[in-house]
Amino acid sequence: MKIIGLLGGMSWESSSEYYRIINQTVNRKLGGHHSAKSVMYSVDFEEIKKLQHNNRWDEATKLMVEGAQYIEKGGADFLVICTNTMHKMASEIQQHISIPILHIADATARKIKDQGISRIGLLGTKFTMEEDFYKGRLIANFNLDVNIPSKKERPLLTGLQHENKFVAIF
Repeated sequence: MKIIGLLGGMSWESSSEYYRIINQTVNRKLGGHHSAKSVMYSVDFEEIKKLQHNNRWDEATKLMVEGAQYIEKGGADFLVICTNTMHKMASEIQQHISIPILHIADATARKIKDQGISRIGLLGTKFTMEEDFYKGRLIANFNLDVNIPSKKERPLLTGLQHENKFVAIF
């Protein structure tokens, strides 16, 4: 069994979902008391959040690279970033580690394509919806028609606002 590297903490709730789903899937496929072999490094999301919202992505990338390097040293065979938004720096992280990153947009696109769907709506953080690191990958690599709600429409979709930013529920 390969060792899964989980780069988490953005937020810890998201990371716990990744951990839970991965382990439930392994158990369902292998039965008994099987669970995934994994190594997790969790960043402090408060630091990341401040860097994101102050457009200090280089510093956030440095923290993510350090976490990925700890995971690699811990024996992981590949890396999963436990959040959509931080895939923004996936290519930079990949340059500093020798294990592959499983990109969430690729896994998402394959599931979408498997269902015969070609036109989708994308909900997420402002960064995920507005920047090209996710949406652009879906379009360029998988030929998907990707739509995002306008800034005016976003609060209407869930009715949730948190610190003046849109919160999507999946």
